Amino acid sequence: MDAQVTLLVDADNLTAARLAALMDAAQVLPVDARRLVVAGSAAALERATWPPDAYVVESRGWQRADAVLAAEYDHAPGPLVIASGDGDFGLLAQRHDGPVLVVSGAASAAYRTPGIRVIDPVREGTQAIRAWLMSALSESGGFD
Repeated sequence: MDAQVTLLVDADNLTAARLAALMDAAQVLPVDARRLVVAGSAAALERATWPPDAYVVESRGWQRADAVLAAEYDHAPGPLVIASGDGDFGLLAQRHDGPVLVVSGAASAAYRTPGIRVIDPVREGTQAIRAWLMSALSESGGFD
């Protein structure tokens, strides 16, 4: 499988319910079709159960999780999921060459632009995320 969904998760900026919903929805993707990077404080990381294939980085200090996630962004044109409420990744999302999903309870206005889908799994449910993931991966050549 060539296409891959990149999921960048800022655990500091999502509630436990949203983290759990995202991890539940991400299970629809085969492990070889996803790259999951999670960063946050120890307390934030403990709020969810991460799958074995997740690259989890404990980060301390202001903006450290953002720095970790930015460093792990690989510029691949495939589907990108940004799980974060703040707008720090707004420009990255706007310039990404591929479909972008933002998982957030109160997404920054930076994400409210054409081509970026925002889903709050607490309000819309995990099925909305699953449907976006499958559609984006299929459109990127992940399922033939």
